[in-house]
This record gives sequence, structure tokens and C-alpha cells, in this order.
Amino acid sequence: MTESLVKSVNHIGLTVTDLDRSLAFYTEVLECSVVMRQEKKGGYLAAIVGYPDAEVSMAHLRMPGADQRIELFEYRVPRSVERELEPCNVGNAHICFVVEDLDRMYERLVVRGVQTISPPVAVDTGVNKGGAALYLRDPDGITIEIFQPPHRIEGES
Repeated sequence: MTESLVKSVNHIGLTVTDLDRSLAFYTEVLECSVVMRQEKKGGYLAAIVGYPDAEVSMAHLRMPGADQRIELFEYRVPRSVERELEPCNVGNAHICFVVEDLDRMYERLVVRGVQTISPPVAVDTGVNKGGAALYLRDPDGITIEIFQPPHRIEGES
């Protein structure tokens, strides 16, 4: 067996229309913490993303209880083009946050005016049977899943 060249995931990148608005949502609603924030123009960034005049405002957020980061990119140049961010569309992705008490999290979301696609839904089949989940959208329509794993009894599979 050959050694894996891929060692880990550094971050999940999301393009947003308003970095300040997204930072407020991800820090206040989803309890992420800002690791860094910066502006980039041209140079290596332009080469990587394939836009010669690229200008971005960006931030890295640490996800609660994890080393994973979310990178938020607001393109100043070129400007973003609107598109349908439906869960069924190819290329659409979602981020799943794990919570201990989905009902309490749902109450928090409602109080903050966050609209969810559904209230908490019990998972009634498969490996996550006994858990619960809901989907919501961030300020740009990016899909977020909030998931409460099933409570397992020791020795149960």
C-alpha cells in the first residue's frame, strides 16, 4: 500500500457577498471564532483562483470544538454572479454542525430570526437513526445542516 499524499483538510472555502454580514452570522449564530481577517489583491491569489485582477476580503473561522476552519471569501474583483444554491443542484455543498441539543439550537435560531428549511426532524432510518437534523441557509443561501447524533448505549452499534 502506498503512503497517502493527502494528510488532512485545512479549510472549507465559501464565497459570500458581504463578509461582515457573513462573519456576524457564523460567529453569533454558529459560534465560530475569527482566526484571521485580511485583504488580498493580485499576486499568488490571482494565479491560484485564475482571475488576473482578483481582489478579495477574506477571513478564517475556527469551527466550534474542532481544528477545521471555514474560509469566507468576498470577491471585490471580479464580482460574484448569483446562482441557485439548491441542495439538489450538482456542485452545491453544505456544512454540518453537530449539536448536543437540537431543540435548544432550533429555539436559538428562531429567536434570532434565522429561517430554517424545516424544524428538527427525527432520523428514523440508517446509521444515524435516533438522531435529528435540520437544514437552514446562511445569509447568502448556502446550506447549513445542524445535526444531533443519536445517543448510543455502550455496546450498541
